[in-house]
Amino acid sequence: MKNNDVKKRKKWPVVLMVIFFIIGFLAGFTTVNASKNMKVMNRTLDSGMKTMSEYASFTPVDPGEYRQIKMYGVMKFDVSQYDIEDTGNLSVMKVNMGFMQMVSFIITPYKKNMPLLSMDFMYIMGKRKAYVEFYDLVGDTSSPEYKGVIEKLKKFSGSYSDLEELETKPAWYDKLMTVVLHKAGKRQDDDRIEQMFCDTIRCYMETARELEPLSEEEKAAKLEITQKYCDDLVEQGGVSTDVFKKQLGEEKTKDFFDKVLFGPECYR
Repeated sequence: MKNNDVKKRKKWPVVLMVIFFIIGFLAGFTTVNASKNMKVMNRTLDSGMKTMSEYASFTPVDPGEYRQIKMYGVMKFDVSQYDIEDTGNLSVMKVNMGFMQMVSFIITPYKKNMPLLSMDFMYIMGKRKAYVEFYDLVGDTSSPEYKGVIEKLKKFSGSYSDLEELETKPAWYDKLMTVVLHKAGKRQDDDRIEQMFCDTIRCYMETARELEPLSEEEKAAKLEITQKYCDDLVEQGGVSTDVFKKQLGEEKTKDFFDKVLFGPECYR
């Protein structure tokens, strides 16, 4: 009996060493991947911002208390906000969660009859997920002008049919989207995914530039449509919205959406 106890005690240091080695290896592996993915993500965002600058000037807006949003003690969302000349609000969020890095890029137009553009690009170890969504937050989706906008966006979206399609769960706001790109890739697709990020911005800004500015009355109507979308998103929820509501509370989430993420309060 004593011999068995001695053998067990001798095994414990070995078992602990193996456990610590595995933990250390996984931590190191995750850190290395996170560093690589952050470089790719930042490069992609920089390329996108450079593309934006070719079509319009944009002025930084102070996001105030929402410059950095902390969640679960380890998640830190770095938030930037801009006013795009003759277009509207731009918000950019970046987060590094170790195993996953993500950049969100949202253009909410208030001065042109354009859809809202929302992009989420995720870097999960060696896997990639890209969500490009255009929300029809306009008064008349059947107008010749808006139909022309949608046709250009549809034509652009077909350029990336080579990338794997991602399946998404049904949501209440699906009815607001006419054009979407939900794509998956791997590390070797990084250049292609960066190209998609920039081409989306290029197509959007080129199309917006061709439109006449909205009248004051039209801007007021578009603002209210956008405000309703923000309110409905907080009330009915969504994948990302539910995370914010759980951590910040409904009232604070609405304040963040109104002031920064979509910014309707900035255009009243």
